Amino acid sequence: MSFERAPVLPTLAQLRALLAVAEAGGFSEAAARTGASQSSLSEAVAKLEALTARPLLRRGRGGAVPTPAGERLLAYARLSLQAAEDALHAAQEGGALSGTVRVASFRSTATHLLPPALAAFRTAHPGVRVQLLDGETEGGGEALVRSGQADAAIVIGEHSPDLRLTPLIVDEYLFVAPASRGTHPVAPAELAQGPLLLPGGLNSCHRRVMAYLRGCGLSADQISEVGEDSVILGMVAHGLGVSVMPRLALTPQPGGVVALPLPEPLARPLALATLPHRAGLPLLRAFSIALQGALTCLPPDTAPRPGPGPRPAPPLLH
Repeated sequence: MSFERAPVLPTLAQLRALLAVAEAGGFSEAAARTGASQSSLSEAVAKLEALTARPLLRRGRGGAVPTPAGERLLAYARLSLQAAEDALHAAQEGGALSGTVRVASFRSTATHLLPPALAAFRTAHPGVRVQLLDGETEGGGEALVRSGQADAAIVIGEHSPDLRLTPLIVDEYLFVAPASRGTHPVAPAELAQGPLLLPGGLNSCHRRVMAYLRGCGLSADQISEVGEDSVILGMVAHGLGVSVMPRLALTPQPGGVVALPLPEPLARPLALATLPHRAGLPLLRAFSIALQGALTCLPPDTAPRPGPGPRPAPPLLH
């Protein structure tokens, strides 16, 4: 009986080095972030390039960027490193938790949903660090979870069959106008009188509002994108336009504006998204429990509707 020699495989240290350099944009920046020497990072990447027989980084005076082969390898490197971390996290079942949970969020949910959850989570699990990520970047929190850059994300809980969604609350969108307008019901024509000021971005929240407005007959040239919610509210208060915003983004509601129901209701059902095979990890299960518990601490004037009851987490191994 003969056995074939096992192939030489990349090590986790080599994959971690490539990921660090790619994310930092260069070897010196990666060394500063990780505390490793540039020579050790360079050696690890060189060994990976020898294993793959092709360059993985394009080096230049401006730094280092992944080649097409490097981009393909990075996707699997993230998954491999995540799987190794998950193996350790799975062993924490029934004991003290440690590690890092990376959570992507909209600005409004990071402001009003996450702080009480983070406080309760830190009290219950002081050995765990929570890192917040911007969930309003291109692709949104769903893309960050799928790529392994985030462990969980607060998302609009629809049309994501490849993700496990734990329902949280239903957040209503409102028409925001200068206080001088008064509080009489909003007519569809008011949406087109503008200027209509909206946050930018290609995330699910933006796409949802834009689809609603197109249904009302508005075109893109009638909309002005403004980066920050607070800037939009200040402009509306001074009569420079109107807006459509979720209730959470209006909490606490500033002076000088009124927030009224839209002519046809629009809401975003918020959910916590994780990869299905990771939802049962002790770290992620504990964070989900803390977040759901914190929903009872929302201020009364926020008044979002509760979402459907949470589904039980799947078993860790299935």
